[in-house]
Amino acid sequence: MKVIYLGTPEFAVNPLKAIVSSGRHQVVGVVTQPDRPVGRKNIMTPPPVKVVANENGIPVFQYEKIRVEGVEDLKSLGADIMITCAYGQILSREIIDICPYGIINIHGSLLPKYRGASPIQSAVINGEKTTGITVMQTEEGLDCGDILAVFETPIGEEETSADLFARLSILGAKNICSVLDDIEDGKITPIKQDESQATLVKTIKKEDALIDFSKDALTVKNLINGMNPWPIAFTLKNGKKLKFYRARTAEGNGKAGEVIVADKKLVIACGNGAVEIGILQEEGGKAMSAQSYLNGRKLKVGDLLGE
Repeated sequence: MKVIYLGTPEFAVNPLKAIVSSGRHQVVGVVTQPDRPVGRKNIMTPPPVKVVANENGIPVFQYEKIRVEGVEDLKSLGADIMITCAYGQILSREIIDICPYGIINIHGSLLPKYRGASPIQSAVINGEKTTGITVMQTEEGLDCGDILAVFETPIGEEETSADLFARLSILGAKNICSVLDDIEDGKITPIKQDESQATLVKTIKKEDALIDFSKDALTVKNLINGMNPWPIAFTLKNGKKLKFYRARTAEGNGKAGEVIVADKKLVIACGNGAVEIGILQEEGGKAMSAQSYLNGRKLKVGDLLGE
């Protein structure tokens, strides 16, 4: 089939590569978000999906508002189907109806659970044991279309959202071409989503990453791991941000936010239990292992975080 691929971040790269190299399906156009300024120097940077498209000589289309600017371009490509994967814009009915097979979406959760903007991070933050990729038919509502295929995977106890993003991207890439084959061969029976089981997750904001050490250790650990790669969980130390990238539950008790081990390991007490921090970053500094940070003796037993 002729495919138009809509995606933007690194998560969408592997499925695109898989379709390009499939031998059966042809990507006739890639739609991605406009180049954006990145870093302190605000260097204009293309989305990862655009880089891959350019490397493969695929026409690239970038719209501020696809519903306004993109309809005629997309019609002109004569594609059979569109595939979205973390594209980042809402599609109109007019765009959904362009291709004979409509649009399918590669979604990072087991639908109908975790519809919306942050399914992967929300699964980690909420302590889910299992997640996966759902390939669904795109409709005008939010992630509410019929399910075409589901691919499950366990979530590791100490897995971060960054780890899971990478694994789910590969899982989507491994399976998207077989789904396309089955669609073309008429082998898929769409399944309606159970609306009674649907949950909705919103875009994560920076303030959501503030750690509340009065919560139990498992909740704190899940928040820290779930907020990596963005916006990174943080607490306050002498009024300055201290970011935590990775954590595990640990034994120990103390006041919520109290440093109870600061010798080679950094362990912080929670409302119930404690967490051991793996990687952290001081405001204005670089991310480093807890052991390297403690070598500078910047924290000691009895210090209280969160104030």
